[in-house]
Amino acid sequence: MQHRMKTHPLNEQQINLLLQRVQTGSLATLNPDGTPYSTPVHFVYCDDSIFFHGLPKGKKLDNIAHDSRVGFSVYEMDKLLLDPNGNPCDTNTKYESVIISGTAKLVDDVEDKRNVLKKIVEKYTPHLVNHEIPNNMVKGTAVIRIAVTKMTGKYYL
Repeated sequence: MQHRMKTHPLNEQQINLLLQRVQTGSLATLNPDGTPYSTPVHFVYCDDSIFFHGLPKGKKLDNIAHDSRVGFSVYEMDKLLLDPNGNPCDTNTKYESVIISGTAKLVDDVEDKRNVLKKIVEKYTPHLVNHEIPNNMVKGTAVIRIAVTKMTGKYYL
C-alpha cells in the first residue's frame, strides 16, 4: 500500500461526499488486445454503484461486452501547495481522489434506467427535475452500472 493511502485515507463519508460533488469521472475499460481505454464520463453514485449513460453503441460498450472489469476514478484538485523556499521539487497539491474497481453491465430494465436517468438529471440539471423523460429516450439510451468491488479514497492538504 502506498504511503499516502496509509497516512491520508478518506473515510466512507468523505468518499460519498466527493462522489456526489465531482462532476466527471474517468472510466477505464480494456480493449480486446488488453490495452487500456480511458474515457471521461458524467456519473451518479447511488446504491453503492456508479452509473453513467451514453449512446447505445461505441467503444466503451464494446469493451465492457468483451471484458466487464473496469476502473473508475475521480479527482478534485483544490490548489498547489508551493514550497516556501521556491523549490519546485517540493511543490505539492491539495486534493481528494477516489479509485474504484468493479464490473460494468448494461442496465436492461426500462424503469431502472428511467430512475438512473432521473438521478443524472437531478445532479446535472436540477432545474429540469420536473420534466418527464420520454420513453423513446429512456429506451434509446445506454445506462451502465458499475458494481463496486473495491473503493479507496485519499487526500492531501
